Amino acid sequence: MSLLEYGWSEAWSERYISVQTKHGIPARVISEHRNLFWIHTDDGDFPAKISGRLEHHATSAAHLPAVGDWVVVKPGQDGAKATIQTILPRHSKFSRKTPGKITDEQIIAANIDSVWVVSSLDANLNPARLERYVTLVWESGASPVIILAKADLTVESDAIIADLMQRVAGVPIHAVSALSATGMTELSQYLTPGRTIALLGSSGVGKSTLINHLAGKELLRTASVREKDGKGRHTTTHRELVLLPSGGLLLDTPGMRELQLWGAEDVLDKGFSDIEAIATSCRFNDCTHESEPGCAVRDAVESGELSQERMGNFKKLRQELQHLERKQDVRASIKEKQRMKQFSQMQKRFKYNK
Repeated sequence: MSLLEYGWSEAWSERYISVQTKHGIPARVISEHRNLFWIHTDDGDFPAKISGRLEHHATSAAHLPAVGDWVVVKPGQDGAKATIQTILPRHSKFSRKTPGKITDEQIIAANIDSVWVVSSLDANLNPARLERYVTLVWESGASPVIILAKADLTVESDAIIADLMQRVAGVPIHAVSALSATGMTELSQYLTPGRTIALLGSSGVGKSTLINHLAGKELLRTASVREKDGKGRHTTTHRELVLLPSGGLLLDTPGMRELQLWGAEDVLDKGFSDIEAIATSCRFNDCTHESEPGCAVRDAVESGELSQERMGNFKKLRQELQHLERKQDVRASIKEKQRMKQFSQMQKRFKYNK
């Protein structure tokens, strides 16, 4: 398969020329397994490692390769692994805060054109979680699409979609079933040659089953949800870019039980555009919609124009982003102090050696 089928274009060629390193060829990262990457080149698929220079200069995990990245690699010789030398500038990236206490960015998928936020029409369906996903997708630079899988499990899909359309205005929503093939033909409009789509969602919602159906064969392992609690089992353990017969590319990801936001407070502008539109009528431009007089958003909640649940989720996400921003400021301050300390130590050594 040529690079063109994996999304290579004139724009990527220009980026490649601008950063080209000696003896480097372009490649796309198609999967990652514990710091070992599989890359696709015009000559086929090969394992690759990160160069020492690239790893040394990476000040964050976000500066290391991610699945979907276009990279410049030095081919291996005599059976040796190829070496990833440079990452081409990304045109989009879906990120979250690294799970746990560390405040860092984790890139889930890079250079994606669209993100399918997949949920199943069963106990897993959580509108607030979908709002969270959509907010991060808008921030990524890709366009969101909501896929409601396992549509054969309910006869109320139309009512569910109508409710969701009020909460995620402007985002396409499709109810599908890989079992009965319901709604699957509607997805073909997104699967065009060279276009990359990432699938995100919790475990057990049917991402791998969906990819297998679209691929026309069992590419990925699947498993049913647990009967006792309806929770999914992790069948996808790593991120992988899959080329479909149609020419589109699907990026499967492990189910995520923790999706912490990453970005500035303005990432909410598109995810909650209805609230932002109402806020233009507030008396104060910097209204927080808490206790200020003349707040149009609070009036909309009281009149029923805006649901209390959606407003509550907006406030929750805004508080989370504000907390993240404070932690980022603290982390940046600590890093700057460390940098200044190292610089001071270098000056002292230079003065002593002189």
